[in-house]
Amino acid sequence: MKTSLEVADIFRAFGPGYRELHGSEMPLRHLRVMRAIEVCRTAELGGHIDQCDHCGQLRISYNSCRNRHCPKCQSLEKERWLEARKKDLLPIVYFHSVFTLPESLRSLALRNQKVIYNLLFKAASETLVQLAKDPKYLGAEIGFSALLHTWSQTLIDHPHLHCLVTAGGLSLDGKRWISSRPDFFIPVKVLSSLFRGKFLDGLKKVYETGKLKVPGKIEAFQGGLAFKKFLTGLYQQEWVVYCKPPLKRAEEVMEYLGRYTHRVALSNDRLVDLEGTRVTLRWRDSADGNKIKLLTLDVFEFIRRFLLHVLPDQFVKIRHYGLLSNRSRKRKLWRCKSLLGVSTDEESEGSPKETWEDLLTRITGIDPRVCPFCGKGKMIPREVLPALAISSADRMPQYASRSP
Repeated sequence: MKTSLEVADIFRAFGPGYRELHGSEMPLRHLRVMRAIEVCRTAELGGHIDQCDHCGQLRISYNSCRNRHCPKCQSLEKERWLEARKKDLLPIVYFHSVFTLPESLRSLALRNQKVIYNLLFKAASETLVQLAKDPKYLGAEIGFSALLHTWSQTLIDHPHLHCLVTAGGLSLDGKRWISSRPDFFIPVKVLSSLFRGKFLDGLKKVYETGKLKVPGKIEAFQGGLAFKKFLTGLYQQEWVVYCKPPLKRAEEVMEYLGRYTHRVALSNDRLVDLEGTRVTLRWRDSADGNKIKLLTLDVFEFIRRFLLHVLPDQFVKIRHYGLLSNRSRKRKLWRCKSLLGVSTDEESEGSPKETWEDLLTRITGIDPRVCPFCGKGKMIPREVLPALAISSADRMPQYASRSP
């Protein structure tokens, strides 16, 4: 059962108190995200008034914050992104593989998000590219998209990459399409071992250059011998890499992309109740047959966990490699489609671009241009509502010190 409770409601009610207690220690980007979610679709951001040309009823609509961490602002952006990806699909099977960092690395990752998350992308992508080009496994250049998620179902930090991988690739001379085996073409243990080696080699290098921050509970790693011992322990662990059942139809691929690409740590429909200072949410327990369970948290702990997953500013969380790399995507996909017997006719550049109203109608079945009161008239713009004239100093609490 869905409720009307939203993350924004919790932030509006308890955000000021949370900032009063923790504001001096919070990164500026956390403060910005909290504020964006709090004012999303409120009078503070401005909006517009429409009037029905049939019954005369007025409708006030407020602007969205468009922050990528806001649970309410991802639907339209996701659909636009998916529409752009449709033209890249090949008539082949796709694999869904997942690369996960060990639990013992999570504290380090939280304090070095940009460094560790970039290392995760680099190690996973180089692993897939290298093994796919090996004739022992495929001997071809594959294409894949990697999507970063940093959370578990209970909002604990759990950095991992979801990768959508072509089941085959372009021969290294560019003359043939080479199909893979029906199951994933690289043994999981081989993937795991190489991924672990590449990641830890990169971790050692960034540590030696002094780019890692190791405060708080991990101060012990500041010494060279302690860090070496830490690395040795990580080399001795089995790293989790697995492959889910293959996606065999274009519809499955698009559903996968829609499910993973523009997700935030918690969607509003997982919230169950807010009672006093306790928040209850739904979560899926994969260790217990994917049963849906309830988790109740203190409201400040809920906010803390949500903010764990705010990414560094301008950090790219969806990246494309091989045949799908931005640099050569158009040329290589054209070659692949040609070899696979797919029409390579370009879409007409003059075709009309889908408006946001058309897009919203397509994904919700509700046309925002039709009067929601009488169902007969058309909503006509009448007035633009400016954003409230509040200075930036008033909008953002100021603190004596703040982490970057």
